[in-house]
This record gives sequence, C-alpha cells and structure tokens, in this order.
Amino acid sequence: MTSLFQFTPDPKLDLVLEREIDVPVELLWEAWTTPDSIKEWFCPKPWSVSSCEIDLRPGGRFNTVMRSPEGDEFPNHGCYLEVVPNQRLVFTDTLLPGFRPAPKPFFTAALLMEPTATGTRYTAYAIHGNEETRKQHEEMGFHDGWNTVVDQLVAHIKASIH
Repeated sequence: MTSLFQFTPDPKLDLVLEREIDVPVELLWEAWTTPDSIKEWFCPKPWSVSSCEIDLRPGGRFNTVMRSPEGDEFPNHGCYLEVVPNQRLVFTDTLLPGFRPAPKPFFTAALLMEPTATGTRYTAYAIHGNEETRKQHEEMGFHDGWNTVVDQLVAHIKASIH
C-alpha cells in the first residue's frame, strides 16, 4: 500500500521523537487504537485521560479529554488522516471528524512503527503549521512529556501481557 504520508521534517515547524522500544509492534498498535488502553498511558501522570473516543478510519474521530491533577478537563478533538495497521497512524486536530475544518488547529501527529529484532522503532512527528505553534509545543514540554508517555505506554503494554 502506498502511503499518503510522505513527509520530510522541517526543524522550524516540526518536533520529532524517535525511540527503540522493546515491545512488539502489534501490541504497540493495539495500545494506540483501544480507548481503554489510551486512558492508561496517553498523558504524563499525574494528568489522566477521562474520556477517549476512537473511530479508526480516515476521517474518523480521535477525541480525548485530558484531566489535570486539579480536576480541570481539556477536550481534544481530531480526526484520523491515515490508518495503516501495525505501521502508521496519522491524526490531526486541524480537522474534525469527517474532515471538517477545526476552529483552532494546533498540530498533526504521525506515528510510524517499524518492527526490529528486539521490538519496535517508534517515530512520532508533531507537525505544526507555523514556527509559533512549534515553539509553543516545545515549551509545553514536548520532549520530556512525549518521552514520559512512551515510557508509560511501554510499561502499560508490558503489564498487560503478564
């Protein structure tokens, strides 16, 4: 299958996280595409996810509600652009379900998963429309936050298989 996702990162606009993780790509995919699983690891603790809705198809919804330690809730609405099982998941808050334009776009995420001899090569791109939103995302703690989330994701997967 030819990917719709043809992408070369632009350091002025994009943030990249690349890791080798010691879990199989199939379990990584399942953790990224199951609402109950997303609730367990998707944001750095002590934050949590109080709600997750997934319609896993291009144009389908990917909605989460993140809850702060103080109980404040932050809804995130988006849509999938590309869904290639066990390989690639591309979603955005730039569009809402059904490819409807969003009022306040922030970024598009692309997750690439490639099997390795010891697990998965995991690459996450945060693709921004301008330098200001890229900088804002980085200052929000992109690198620490997304690395923490990957650690939580791996721990969640390992706990679910034991």
